[in-house]
Amino acid sequence: MSESPVDANTVLVPVDGSDESVTAIEYGVAVADKYGADVHALYVLGEEVTRAIETGAVEEDDVVVDTESFIDTARGIAEDYDVALSNSIAYGFSTRRKTQHPGSAVLDSADELDADFIVIPREPLTGEPGEVLEKTAEYVLLYASQPVLSV
Repeated sequence: MSESPVDANTVLVPVDGSDESVTAIEYGVAVADKYGADVHALYVLGEEVTRAIETGAVEEDDVVVDTESFIDTARGIAEDYDVALSNSIAYGFSTRRKTQHPGSAVLDSADELDADFIVIPREPLTGEPGEVLEKTAEYVLLYASQPVLSV
């Protein structure tokens, strides 16, 4: 039996709560299951939410509570395959850093987590305010140093 060309310990799956994000979690868990890896779900916050937190219009704790129902769904998928799932939240935008956008947040997190593989949703361009990752897949595919699966 030949050795696999992929050696993955951590599969990063950026999500934004959309249906496409659920699909990405499913693929991420399948990849992790195949290679004996863990999954890290990175919930990327959009511009509206980020601005609301920065201006104090929304409490960060309330945002965490709102993201938990999606993460619970992700945990359920991971548990079905006996794959460990961790999670974190990232600001997809910043009013202070011009270079901060969802793509840079994903790649920065991949480096911080020492992720070996990224599964990212390629979302339809709907313009829905909650769908943060619409154009991010293209950026991540271009600049990631890890293998990337866009679903």
